[in-house]
Amino acid sequence: MNTGTLLLLGLCAFVAATPPSLAQGWPEKPVRLVIPFPPGGINDITARNLNTRLLAILGQNLIIDYRAGAGGNVGAEHVAKAAADGYTILVANNSLLINASLYRKLAYDPFRDFVPVAMGSTAPSMISVHPSLPARDIKELVALAKARPGVITYGSAGAGTPTHLAGELFRARTGANILHVPYKGGGPLIIALVGGEVMISFNSPITARPHVDAGKLRALAVTTAKRWSGMPALPTVAEAGYAGFDSFAWIAFFAPAGTPRAIVERLNAAINRVQQLPEIRERFAEHGMEPGSGTPDEFAAFLKSNFELWDKLIKAQHIEID
Repeated sequence: MNTGTLLLLGLCAFVAATPPSLAQGWPEKPVRLVIPFPPGGINDITARNLNTRLLAILGQNLIIDYRAGAGGNVGAEHVAKAAADGYTILVANNSLLINASLYRKLAYDPFRDFVPVAMGSTAPSMISVHPSLPARDIKELVALAKARPGVITYGSAGAGTPTHLAGELFRARTGANILHVPYKGGGPLIIALVGGEVMISFNSPITARPHVDAGKLRALAVTTAKRWSGMPALPTVAEAGYAGFDSFAWIAFFAPAGTPRAIVERLNAAINRVQQLPEIRERFAEHGMEPGSGTPDEFAAFLKSNFELWDKLIKAQHIEID
């Protein structure tokens, strides 16, 4: 059975109604939020910012459980095999979908084995360059890359990461022939960029901005459809003439497949309610993030389109991880 068929089956199972009686009394004990990455990342920031307020609404503690490894696959597999009772929730990001296209074999399927609960937050990427690169905007960068095919380098936090795929999307949409150089994480990447080892990165604006402010990097654009509120003067890639360019990190909540619909809807409503609180919105803004919103069905539709975007790109660029 191919991925597309599994995707449709997963979505159909998701929208099927679940008797409310199955969710009565939930939660009666603490809920585990499984984060498939080390502490300190945007998954962790999202979960911790929402955690205290969710306690007040749900009446139970939410325990954060870090299960990092294999690009997020270790934690995802753990939740996929967990009981579908609402007490084990995955806090995932783009990698959950991307890995389905990148890896030849996975022990889980992102659509068959999970129920989408809610979008937690989103974050743009900033296209920043080393000051030695003679490009002041996206049009100049594209022209320079076309004039020097395969010479200008862009760094990523690793093969298959969102920072890598943002660069590949840029290559595909603009025709800029830039060369990928992977690093082992966002920290080594930003050091390499500031040091001039690579010329370009598609990184978090919160990570890059201090270096931009210090004159060690030059910011050219954000990768989202709308400008980032943290630097409203910074244009989007679309504004440079590449309509429809929209690449961003997202962090979201998933439950194991078969989790009662009533539990999914209650958790979705609680997360959406917390996200509208001014203090939560301010905390997210400090990290260059925006709170998510929407129903479980709206989130499921987003996942389908997002998967199709990256799956098409990964196959076209022949990107694969064993």
